[in-house]
Amino acid sequence: MINSVSRASRAKPVLRPVRLGHSVSLDDAAADPPDDLPDRDELKERIEKQQEKITEIQNRLYGESKQALLVILQGRDTCGKDSTIRRVFGAVNPEGSEVTSFKTPTELEMRHDFLWRIHHRVPPHGVIGIFNRSHYEDVLIVRVREFVPASVWRKRFGLINDFERMLAESRVTILKFFLHISREEQATRLRERLEDPEKNWKFRAGDLAERSRWEDYTTAYLDMLRKCSTSWAPWYVVPANKKVARDYLIGDVVLRTLQAMRPRLPIADDDVLAFRGKI
Repeated sequence: MINSVSRASRAKPVLRPVRLGHSVSLDDAAADPPDDLPDRDELKERIEKQQEKITEIQNRLYGESKQALLVILQGRDTCGKDSTIRRVFGAVNPEGSEVTSFKTPTELEMRHDFLWRIHHRVPPHGVIGIFNRSHYEDVLIVRVREFVPASVWRKRFGLINDFERMLAESRVTILKFFLHISREEQATRLRERLEDPEKNWKFRAGDLAERSRWEDYTTAYLDMLRKCSTSWAPWYVVPANKKVARDYLIGDVVLRTLQAMRPRLPIADDDVLAFRGKI
């Protein structure tokens, strides 16, 4: 089983990072997975194998404690950030992972610079950190809703790039995924959320208000992707209309990245090894 994962991981990657300064398509067609992906059942099998390998490497990352992985998830309401976390990272050791969901800033957070609350949640070495939303809200919702003037949010692209470069130079590897769904798919998921007693507590009237600003958010997302997909912190646009395909595509990038990080377990001290055969 492990060998089959290794062979798959050497295959050509499906997702490519956005190139800095280049535009991408965020039309409805781009929200559907590539036609050449395997069927749903095979993707599920591949996801299980991805999880095995991700968990194996995470163990080495935690033991080594010399580098970290930060995964950032952004997207429209109902794009599936929560379920992505469960399905891609659900098998990893909780001791070596942290999930942070960034909500509306608190009064204290508002009294600091916009990156203050983010820096507090950057994973320490040895840990996989996952952000459900992030500092990118400060060039998205604050822009669309005009919470700050353009003269403020425009400067933040450069500040974010510098912040992420600093993290990268501190051995924090950064992956950023934009979960892209179509307008029709979002409507379907909002209806399902309302009708499902297990999910309708998540529904907010504000979801519809944000949906009415679809084009404004599209413009903001395109700027975010074009201006902040750097070599040290790349953005990936993930077609997210199909959940299993979404999870497989993200898992593929995460696994390849962890393999490239090459974490190694530490060697036990001689005084520890001296206990061999004595217990």
